[in-house]
Amino acid sequence: MKQKMCFEDICGCTVDSCPITYSMNMIGGKWRPIIICRIAQDINRFGVLRRSIDGISKNMLTRELRDLENNDIISRKIFAEIPPRVEYSLTKKGKTLVPVFDMLNDWAQDYIK
Repeated sequence: MKQKMCFEDICGCTVDSCPITYSMNMIGGKWRPIIICRIAQDINRFGVLRRSIDGISKNMLTRELRDLENNDIISRKIFAEIPPRVEYSLTKKGKTLVPVFDMLNDWAQDYIK
Protein backbone atom coordinates (compact mmCIF):
# COMPACT_ATOMS: atom_id res chain seq x y z
CA MET A 1 0.00 0.00 0.00
CA LYS A 2 1.38 3.38 -1.01
CA GLN A 3 2.01 5.78 1.91
CA LYS A 4 -0.10 8.91 1.86
CA MET A 5 1.98 11.97 1.10
CA CYS A 6 1.24 15.24 2.78
CA PHE A 7 0.61 18.44 0.82
CA GLU A 8 0.05 16.42 -2.34
CA ASP A 9 3.74 15.58 -2.74
CA ILE A 10 4.87 19.22 -2.51
CA CYS A 11 7.22 18.69 0.41
CA GLY A 12 8.04 15.05 -0.27
CA CYS A 13 7.34 13.78 3.23
CA THR A 14 4.73 11.33 4.41
CA VAL A 15 1.92 12.32 6.75
CA ASP A 16 3.74 10.47 9.56
CA SER A 17 6.98 12.40 9.00
CA CYS A 18 5.48 15.77 8.10
CA PRO A 19 6.92 18.66 10.15
CA ILE A 20 3.65 20.61 9.98
CA THR A 21 1.63 17.64 11.23
CA TYR A 22 4.15 17.09 14.03
CA SER A 23 4.02 20.77 15.00
CA MET A 24 0.24 20.84 15.06
CA ASN A 25 0.14 17.68 17.18
CA MET A 26 2.51 19.30 19.66
CA ILE A 27 1.14 22.85 19.91
CA GLY A 28 -1.98 23.04 17.75
CA GLY A 29 -5.55 23.51 18.84
CA LYS A 30 -7.68 26.23 20.30
CA TRP A 31 -6.01 26.49 23.71
CA ARG A 32 -2.39 25.36 23.55
CA PRO A 33 -0.91 28.44 21.85
CA ILE A 34 -2.67 30.69 24.36
CA ILE A 35 -1.46 28.59 27.30
CA ILE A 36 2.12 28.60 25.99
CA CYS A 37 2.04 32.38 25.52
CA ARG A 38 0.61 32.97 29.01
CA ILE A 39 3.29 30.79 30.60
CA ALA A 40 5.93 32.65 28.58
CA GLN A 41 4.51 35.85 30.14
CA ASP A 42 5.05 34.36 33.63
CA ILE A 43 1.38 33.61 34.17
CA ASN A 44 2.27 30.25 35.61
CA ARG A 45 -0.19 29.24 38.34
CA PHE A 46 -3.26 27.15 37.48
CA GLY A 47 -5.85 29.56 38.86
CA VAL A 48 -4.23 32.61 37.29
CA LEU A 49 -3.92 30.79 33.96
CA ARG A 50 -7.59 29.82 34.07
CA ARG A 51 -8.71 33.37 34.84
CA SER A 52 -6.49 34.78 32.08
CA ILE A 53 -7.94 32.53 29.35
CA ASP A 54 -11.54 33.46 28.65
CA GLY A 55 -13.78 30.46 28.05
CA ILE A 56 -11.47 27.60 29.06
CA SER A 57 -12.87 25.10 31.54
CA LYS A 58 -10.95 23.67 34.46
CA ASN A 59 -10.99 20.21 32.88
CA MET A 60 -9.78 21.47 29.49
CA LEU A 61 -6.97 23.49 31.06
CA THR A 62 -5.91 20.45 33.08
CA ARG A 63 -5.93 18.23 29.97
CA GLU A 64 -3.99 20.73 27.85
CA LEU A 65 -1.39 21.33 30.57
CA ARG A 66 -0.85 17.57 30.89
CA ASP A 67 -0.49 17.18 27.13
CA LEU A 68 1.99 20.06 26.93
CA GLU A 69 3.94 18.53 29.82
CA ASN A 70 3.94 15.11 28.12
CA ASN A 71 5.18 16.79 24.92
CA ASP A 72 8.04 18.39 26.89
CA ILE A 73 6.82 21.92 26.10
CA ILE A 74 6.19 22.87 29.73
CA SER A 75 7.34 21.58 33.09
CA ARG A 76 5.41 21.48 36.33
CA LYS A 77 6.97 22.19 39.71
CA ILE A 78 5.11 21.16 42.84
CA PHE A 79 5.97 23.05 46.02
CA ALA A 80 5.64 21.20 49.33
CA GLU A 81 3.44 23.81 50.99
CA ILE A 82 0.03 23.93 52.54
CA PRO A 83 -2.02 24.64 50.55
CA PRO A 84 -0.10 22.92 47.74
CA ARG A 85 1.28 25.20 45.04
CA VAL A 86 2.07 24.24 41.45
CA GLU A 87 3.87 26.43 38.94
CA TYR A 88 4.35 25.84 35.23
CA SER A 89 7.28 27.00 33.13
CA LEU A 90 8.50 26.54 29.60
CA THR A 91 11.11 23.86 29.03
CA LYS A 92 14.12 24.44 26.81
CA LYS A 93 12.05 23.01 23.94
CA GLY A 94 9.11 25.24 24.89
CA LYS A 95 11.26 28.37 24.95
CA THR A 96 12.18 27.76 21.31
CA LEU A 97 8.51 28.40 20.48
CA VAL A 98 8.54 31.99 21.80
CA PRO A 99 10.07 33.46 18.59
CA VAL A 100 7.55 31.47 16.54
CA PHE A 101 4.65 32.98 18.46
CA ASP A 102 6.29 36.42 18.26
CA MET A 103 6.35 36.06 14.46
CA LEU A 104 2.70 34.93 14.44
CA ASN A 105 1.86 37.98 16.53
CA ASP A 106 3.67 40.27 14.10
CA TRP A 107 1.90 38.63 11.15
CA ALA A 108 -1.50 39.04 12.82
CA GLN A 109 -0.78 42.70 13.61
CA ASP A 110 -0.35 43.32 9.88
CA TYR A 111 -3.69 41.74 8.96
CA ILE A 112 -6.02 42.01 11.95
CA LYS A 113 -8.91 44.37 11.43
